[in-house]
Amino acid sequence: MPTISLSETNRVCKRCSAALTDNALVCKQCHALVHAEELERLATDARMLEDQGEPSRAREQWLKALERLPAESRQASWIKAHSQRLELAASISSAPPTQSKPLGRFAPLAPIVVALTKGKALLALFNLKFLLSLGAFVGVYWSVYGMKFGIGFAAQILVHELGHFIDIKRRGMPADMPVFLPGFGAYVRWKAMGVPLATRAAVSLAGPLAGWLGAAFCTVIWLKSGNDLWAALARAGAWLNLLNLIPVWALDGGHACLALTKSHRGLLLAASLLFFLLVGDGMFLLIALGATWRLFTKDLPEQPSLSIATYFVAVLSALAGLMWILPGQGFGRP
Repeated sequence: MPTISLSETNRVCKRCSAALTDNALVCKQCHALVHAEELERLATDARMLEDQGEPSRAREQWLKALERLPAESRQASWIKAHSQRLELAASISSAPPTQSKPLGRFAPLAPIVVALTKGKALLALFNLKFLLSLGAFVGVYWSVYGMKFGIGFAAQILVHELGHFIDIKRRGMPADMPVFLPGFGAYVRWKAMGVPLATRAAVSLAGPLAGWLGAAFCTVIWLKSGNDLWAALARAGAWLNLLNLIPVWALDGGHACLALTKSHRGLLLAASLLFFLLVGDGMFLLIALGATWRLFTKDLPEQPSLSIATYFVAVLSALAGLMWILPGQGFGRP
C-alpha cells in the first residue's frame, strides 16, 4: 500500500491542542483521530459511490481513508475487509455475461428468485438471530408480568429499536435487525464510522421518538377504551424511553449529547428540571443530573448542531406530555 506524506500543518490536535509528532495519526493525549474530518468526507464519498453502483471507485476512497488510520485500529480492520468485498463486487460487475442454459420447467420460478435476491429488507425481517432473541425476550417479560403486559412491553421495546433501524436504513446506510438481550435490553448494530456526529445523534434520538409513537398509540387506545392495561403499557413505554434519554454512557441520550454544546446541555438541564416540577417523575431528575455532569465533560463537538438540541428537547417534551396525561407514577404496571 502506498504511504502518504502528511501535511506539516497537522502539528496540533484540534480537540485538545496537544502537540503532534510528524506523521501522527492519533493524538497521544486525547486519542482523537488527527484526520477525523478528512475520514468523514472520504467515508461519505465512498458510501455515495456504493449507492451509485460503483464499487471500484468506492474502494479507492476507502483505501485513501485507510492510509489515514492506525493499522491496528478497528476502523482499519473494517475497511480492509470491506475493500475486499468491494473488489469482489467490482470483478463480478465487470465480468462479461455468460450464456446460461434454458431454465426449462424452472423458468416460472425466475421472478421469485429475483424478488428474493433483491428483497434484502424483507429477508432481514426473518433474520434467525432477530426472531430467536425476540422470542426469548417476550418469554422473559411474559413470565414476569403475565402474557398481555409482557407481550405489550416487549412490543414497546421492539418499536424503539425499529426506530433506530428505520432511520439508519432511510439514510442509505447498512444496519442489522435488532438483537434482544432478555432482561437487559436490545440493540441495532450498524457501521457508524465516517458518519457525521449530528447524523449519529439523530439516529440515537430516532429510537426514543419511535418509542413515544408507540406509547402515544397505547394512550389513545386507553382514552377510547378505558382499559387500564393500555395506560400501564403507555406509561411503561414512556418511562423506558425517558430512561434512554439520560445523557450518560451508552444510552441514546449519551450518544446524542455528543453533538450538544455546553449551552445546549444547559438547555437540556433546564427543560428536564421544568418537566420534573410539572410532572413529578424522578426520571426527569436523573436526566437533569446527567445533563449537569455533561456540562463538565471534555467532549464538546467541534461543529455544534442546533437541530439536534431542538430534536432532543422536543422528544423529551413529547414524553413529558404523555407522563402528565397518564395515571400512576414511575414504571407503569397492570
